[in-house]
Amino acid sequence: MPVSVNVQTVHPRKLAAVRREVPPGGVAAAWGPALGKVWPFIRSQPGLWTDGHNIFLYHHSAQPGAPVLCDFGVEVTRTFETSGEVYATETPAGEAAVAVHRGPYNRMNEAYEAIKKWMAANGRESAGHSWEIYGDPTPDPADTETTVVFLLK
Repeated sequence: MPVSVNVQTVHPRKLAAVRREVPPGGVAAAWGPALGKVWPFIRSQPGLWTDGHNIFLYHHSAQPGAPVLCDFGVEVTRTFETSGEVYATETPAGEAAVAVHRGPYNRMNEAYEAIKKWMAANGRESAGHSWEIYGDPTPDPADTETTVVFLLK
């Protein structure tokens, strides 16, 4: 099923995150250990988390093939003091190209390709930041939703 892309004005989302510099293709190995630091911190802070989702924020380099700075985070209710590697950050605000991927994570590249094609067809460029908002897990991976967002210039 084709992935549709729409333009939205996005607002900042507060995150508790751990930052990693990740080589191309290295996200799969990096996110688990990073979130393994975030979740215990969140659980130790009453009221910091209600129902926020995992959000992975990517700060893209202008150089092809360069490592990507990744903030592996969880949406939280407020800012807080840094604790070890866990720090408060937020997603950028502005106009964004947004696509919702429905299905297993190993096919999420379909949403990325749809956004890249949409940007090329509409003369738009990435502002250097993208993020993934992970929906609640489902028993059937075909029903899992992940929102992919590219901030636009």
